[in-house]
Amino acid sequence: MKVYFWNEIPLSEQQYLLTRPISDHLAAVEEKTLSIINTVKAEGDAAIKKFATEFDNITLDKIEISANELIAAKSCISEKAKQAIIFAKQQIEITHLSQYPKTYYTESISGVICEKQARPIGQVGLYVPGGSAPLVSTLLMLAIPAKIAGCSLRILSTPANIAGKIDPHLLFAASCCDISNIYKIGGAQAIAAMAYGTATIPKVDKIFGPGNVWVTSAKMQVANDPLAASIDMPAGPSELLIIADENAN
Repeated sequence: MKVYFWNEIPLSEQQYLLTRPISDHLAAVEEKTLSIINTVKAEGDAAIKKFATEFDNITLDKIEISANELIAAKSCISEKAKQAIIFAKQQIEITHLSQYPKTYYTESISGVICEKQARPIGQVGLYVPGGSAPLVSTLLMLAIPAKIAGCSLRILSTPANIAGKIDPHLLFAASCCDISNIYKIGGAQAIAAMAYGTATIPKVDKIFGPGNVWVTSAKMQVANDPLAASIDMPAGPSELLIIADENAN
């Protein structure tokens, strides 16, 4: 592999490399996403299973992870991996506990009381993308603040692999965060299921987590429906800059 230094690349190519891509298919994505959302609203679990076959080429007999699967995940990963997940969880907890909002109470004059309270959202849906690797860090950074905040129901949605399974590292991390409601679905259909609810998946008040263009489109569309769920924010593009010299590993 040949390494090119930035000053060796022609200016015209630099401009091309730095230009953020613009999709001309967003309208089609939004239209297809709306169709998926409406199908999930109308057909519920049946639509979830149908889309798993259509998009992911898997057959889902059951949408929800069983308690036995959660227990079995602990024996499927190394002790080193377990300790790494536990260590990361502890560090994230320390950070978020330090940010826990305080209740402010003051009586400016006799009979005039001003108070500021922070109350947890009741039911939250956490979306963790699938793909080439299990995003354990995403799960931890969503689940831990939700637990510290005191959200009464915390559910997790993440797509299954080609074998219809969830990576055991994710399941172990979910167990560490006291999440037992885990569903093997991804994409726009997962967002729709959490936003409106199905026979298996409870409706939530707010959805958190990043995703691809389909997930982002679905989140934005359900957020515009007062009968659905609110969202954290549309996930934008991720950018990475690596600065290194000949001494870098």
